[in-house]
Amino acid sequence: MNSHELLSRYGSRESDFTGVSLHEAGLGGVNLSRINLSRADLSGADLSKADLSGACLSGANLTDADLSNANLVGANLVDVNLIGADLIGAQLGSADLSQGDLRCANLHNADLTGANLASANLSGADLSGANLTNSKLDGADLSGVDLVGAKLTGTNLSEKDFDSERNSSGLSHKWRSWAGKR
Repeated sequence: MNSHELLSRYGSRESDFTGVSLHEAGLGGVNLSRINLSRADLSGADLSKADLSGACLSGANLTDADLSNANLVGANLVDVNLIGADLIGAQLGSADLSQGDLRCANLHNADLTGANLASANLSGADLSGANLTNSKLDGADLSGVDLVGAKLTGTNLSEKDFDSERNSSGLSHKWRSWAGKR
């Protein structure tokens, strides 16, 4: 399936696109609210500024996808693959990212207010300037995470898995992954 076919069918009120392959699709700025893209391959896709509020993306592959400034408020992202994804400025309030793989993802200035990140792998992610107010991080892997300037009000960080470099190495999240420090 290509992006034009998806948009045409979605425009005709079809909403279940479970398992579709949209590798490197150009979907920037489109409204896909409440769409079901469970287990879809969206690796390398451009979803910047897209409205994916209330969408179901559980088990989807979004490796290296561009979700900068996307609206993912209330989205189901359980067990999602967001390795290396660009989520700069993304709106993820109340989103469920539990068990997600966000290694080396860039969430700089993202809004994760009330998001569920329980048991998520965030190692090497950039959360600098992110709003994590009242988010759930139980069992999350936070090794090598950059939290400089992040808002953590109401977030319990006790007993979390931080590595010895402690979240402010000064290296970008991409450099840490290239240097083998995942």
